[in-house]
Amino acid sequence: MKGLVFCYDTPCMKKLVIAEKPSVGREIARNLGCFSKEKGYTEGAEYIVTWALGHLVELAEPQHYSESWKRWSLKSLPMLPEHLDQVVIDESREQFDVIASLLARPDISSVVIATDAGREGELVARWILKMAGYEGKAERLWISSQTEKAIKEGFENLHPASDYDNLYQAAACRAAADWYVGMNVTRALTCFYDAKLSSGRVQTPTLALMTAREDEIEAFEGKYYYTARGDFGLFSASYYPEENTIRFTDDAIAEEFREWKDRKGHVASMVTEEKSYPVPQAYDLTELQRDANIMLGFSAKETLDTLQRLYEVHKIVTYPRTDSRYITKDIVPTLTERIKALSETVFSRQVDEYLQNGYRNDNPRFVDDTLVSDHHAIIPTEEKVRMDKLSPDEAKLWQLIALRFLEVIGEDYSYRTTVCTIDVDGKSFRTRLTLPIRKGYRSVSESAGIKTASEAVDDGESSFILTQLKEGDEVTLSQVKVRKNVTTPPERYTDATLLSAMEHAGRFVEDDKLKAALGNGLGTPATRADMIEKLVQNRYVEREGKYFVPTAKGREVVRLAPEILRSPELTGIWEGRLERISKGKEDPELFIRDIKKMAADLVKEVERSDKVFSPVFKDSKKCPYCGSEMMKAVDPDGAVHYICQRLSCQYEEKEVKVRIDTGSASVKKVQQIPGEKVKVVINRKSAVRVPKAVYGTKTVVVRESKKAYRRDRTIDDHRRVQPQRLFSNDFGGGTMADFFRISKERQEKDRKRRK
Repeated sequence: MKGLVFCYDTPCMKKLVIAEKPSVGREIARNLGCFSKEKGYTEGAEYIVTWALGHLVELAEPQHYSESWKRWSLKSLPMLPEHLDQVVIDESREQFDVIASLLARPDISSVVIATDAGREGELVARWILKMAGYEGKAERLWISSQTEKAIKEGFENLHPASDYDNLYQAAACRAAADWYVGMNVTRALTCFYDAKLSSGRVQTPTLALMTAREDEIEAFEGKYYYTARGDFGLFSASYYPEENTIRFTDDAIAEEFREWKDRKGHVASMVTEEKSYPVPQAYDLTELQRDANIMLGFSAKETLDTLQRLYEVHKIVTYPRTDSRYITKDIVPTLTERIKALSETVFSRQVDEYLQNGYRNDNPRFVDDTLVSDHHAIIPTEEKVRMDKLSPDEAKLWQLIALRFLEVIGEDYSYRTTVCTIDVDGKSFRTRLTLPIRKGYRSVSESAGIKTASEAVDDGESSFILTQLKEGDEVTLSQVKVRKNVTTPPERYTDATLLSAMEHAGRFVEDDKLKAALGNGLGTPATRADMIEKLVQNRYVEREGKYFVPTAKGREVVRLAPEILRSPELTGIWEGRLERISKGKEDPELFIRDIKKMAADLVKEVERSDKVFSPVFKDSKKCPYCGSEMMKAVDPDGAVHYICQRLSCQYEEKEVKVRIDTGSASVKKVQQIPGEKVKVVINRKSAVRVPKAVYGTKTVVVRESKKAYRRDRTIDDHRRVQPQRLFSNDFGGGTMADFFRISKERQEKDRKRRK
């Protein structure tokens, strides 16, 4: 019978498919006919599908190479092992063991690497195979969406895994470089300055962008300027002191305008032009994160997490972690099916329009094979969209993607603009009227009744009366409204503007070659959101509304870090070389040798520094042990912590609310008589109503100072302040890290209890 596989004397040979996540693995298994679910994998007649949990293997910690490296000390630096070893991550060892046991099965004929199609995805799979000792045949699945069609076509066109050996080498070099530089510089900064400080080639220049902006804001001195607008009755016009600006600073002109009443003028020129505005480009991850922050208020991490669910769970968008805004020609034949998938959504009217009258599928701003590397732009899949299956956040983000897709395949917006220049006593006033000729892509958002994130076209500022004017016509200026303004300081970074700065980091570098190497910016689309969150978790920056504000500690990290780490240049150099490695044009060993030398030089640079770690914290307190300033922080429960930043001390205390009993009214119960109500007598001690309890603030120790254990235990308590020690059962206390760890443990216990 067709579709059945019979095995008699020899075992059925099967392919082992390794996906990056369980959700992706389950979807692949379903499409390959694997329905026998086991712990950590799903088996079928021809395939076994298992999965990683992201990285299952990581580079070993320093103490793996030498016991002396377990202790943080300047004497042990630089740490430069000849080769870096990989180790299985303890938290995910169980799943690694599942994969290793499957690889050892005699009925496994080959492996299909189905992790994310990119540099990091390649590293995830290769390290697993390396740690498990697998040396057999391996193939690569390379797809951009999780639809049934894409998966089946991908398995029909598997590539030899060896085609991606250079990509793996580039990924391994990136990981090794981050280890050598990150481990050594972080330990050097921490030990030399006696403060827990971390530094890295992406983290530090990203933080430096924000601290530099903060320096600009603090140094900013506002300046006054004027703008003026003339009232011509049926329309108004702005005063232009120069060709391209409406700002002026001359007090005399401002005073003169205030005296103007009913002045005669004439139309000096009327210039009418027909122009067009091109369709917006499709989304890559960074652009989508930027628009989602502006339009929906999502952080970069929230956007990525939501997008991942749309891709993995609902399968209605293509691969999220892309840096391309184009598609390849082979995707063009699928566009009609993708449009049809939107038929039962808010875009139904536009869908009908495109299906009946056609759409543009050859726009070079959208279709260009040369501008797609690993994955094409984020667009809808052919999967039919069921809006009732989406959460509110998923629906909002999906609408942004679908709207942009429909705009991209629309026509350019064309319009007619008329600029009218009026001369009044030698002063030039200008106004403009814009009328659409063809709405093009702008009709998509109008028909759907939703706001577009596409760049707005200026519709002008005047009335239709301009269409009746011609050169030489006399007009009357009834009055001029003068406004005095002050220049504003640069705006702090938001998720949107920071992502843009990271993506276009080359503009902060002067060297033209490095600008080219920084074409993809700081980090990758897949890692930028996590890097931003890491800066927040390390308390190097804080969120104030939608803005990022560097903390005193964050500003010190940038000030004290080696100069080359503060600039995007290092990433530009690395990315250029890693790109050459991925194409087989550079020797990986030469790259690693140079990285080791750089790590050693950076350690020496830190050790030669004459700077001192001296953050200036707001609302700080003096540490009762070492006397240094303590950083104020607020934990997820709203409690205020004060944390000593000295590594040699690390004292931490927090303020907790405690109940203070103030006494209550005494109640006397009178004996109840059968058939009657209970009588209660209240004896009040005072005519003043006193609450049963009030709350005060109490300081408790979360983490004792290291110095406390070195002190002579005979010293009198009155010689220093001794806040109350916080034990594990007091007020549920713990360090900031403990709060997150305990929260996860509690959730896990609740889940097991429900089971």
